Amino acid sequence: MAEDNKIDNGAENLAGKAKEFGGKVTGDSHLEAEGKTDQLKAGIKDKVEDIKGAVSGVTDSLKKD
Repeated sequence: MAEDNKIDNGAENLAGKAKEFGGKVTGDSHLEAEGKTDQLKAGIKDKVEDIKGAVSGVTDSLKKD
């Protein structure tokens, strides 16, 4: 499931880059900003997934002890 989220986040990041590029090419500052925001959200979601994985690893290790 975490891998699915990583893939979704990567797709959201890529879509954000496309929006940002489209905004730059067309001079649409709103679209450019929306693309940057999408990329930021995807990055934050990636970090949350990393933290979840680390916490899961710690709890699994504590359960073994």
